[in-house]
Amino acid sequence: MKICILGDTHFGMRGDSMDFHKYIEKFYENTFFPYLKENGITTVLQLGDLFDRRKFINFNSLYLCRKYFFDKLKENNIQFITLLGNHDVAFKNTLEVNSSQLLLNEYENITIYDSFHTVSFGGIDVDIIPWICDDNQDQIFAQIKSSKSEICFGHFELDGFEMERGVVCHGGLDKKNLSKYDVVLSGHFHHKSSDGTITYVGTPSEMFWSDYNDSRGFHIFDTHTRELEFIQNPNRMFYKLNYDDELEHFAEQYRTFDYSIYEGCYVKVVVKNKLNPFLFDVVIDNLYKAGAADISIVEDVVELTGSDDEIIDQAEDTMTILSKYIDNLSLNVENDKLKSLMRELYVEALNTEIE
Repeated sequence: MKICILGDTHFGMRGDSMDFHKYIEKFYENTFFPYLKENGITTVLQLGDLFDRRKFINFNSLYLCRKYFFDKLKENNIQFITLLGNHDVAFKNTLEVNSSQLLLNEYENITIYDSFHTVSFGGIDVDIIPWICDDNQDQIFAQIKSSKSEICFGHFELDGFEMERGVVCHGGLDKKNLSKYDVVLSGHFHHKSSDGTITYVGTPSEMFWSDYNDSRGFHIFDTHTRELEFIQNPNRMFYKLNYDDELEHFAEQYRTFDYSIYEGCYVKVVVKNKLNPFLFDVVIDNLYKAGAADISIVEDVVELTGSDDEIIDQAEDTMTILSKYIDNLSLNVENDKLKSLMRELYVEALNTEIE
């Protein structure tokens, strides 16, 4: 049996941004649902963090994701299975209060797992494990130990895996807790990675600048062959545009360039050489006319050392700045744990709604 595996969707991401809603809707409308229909996939299993906000839901975000996702699942007779992730629950130590069950119970085609379950897909037993917290940890570990399944799907925070590129998890669960399984597919970390047995499937869409050029999409899992096929999201939210008007034909290229690809997107203009201020203004003006959602300009990079990508990322990535600051502090704490805490606070701050 082939089933679709979908990672963290985070509906309502980036403070319920309409730009991100449009970006996500385009993916589901033009890529996700057409692929499922063409390939006869009728079961989707989502690995937690269905919604972005732990404490509340924006009514417009709920309306929109129902319209372009949940209603479409129902219309196409697709069975949707989701397990609770840490963003789906209101409290850190229990799963009792969660957005998925409160908001989606009216859909008969949706199954929500808030506890350990063994489910059969095409005659193959699979363990489904939600977010592990203080309230359920002992029970889940006991159920894992007694289970006869060889495959599990969950939302795990495991030591040693990259949460995003270059940021490794420290202080999470030991992956030995899942060593009995031959195949583990997990949500939670947004960077797609695998150690051969445990695979973090990543997210279907980009959320932050740290996701730039990091593959996004969904997977098709064959329960019998255990093959996992990646289907890439062709749409991007983040672009970098290198500006250097010393290059030959640069002026001609950027006067005739199709700026429409930047509509609704975040664009970072990296200035290496700006000898023609008028041309630079033309480029920026064309980005605004194309409808770019956000434009940031990075200048004076010629004085920095390192590769172009390093320069660009350092100029933008807040987490890079915070990490370097922590490394330069003399504290009696583990730097990796402090970085992990700062990342959690940073992501929470980005998602805080400003009234």
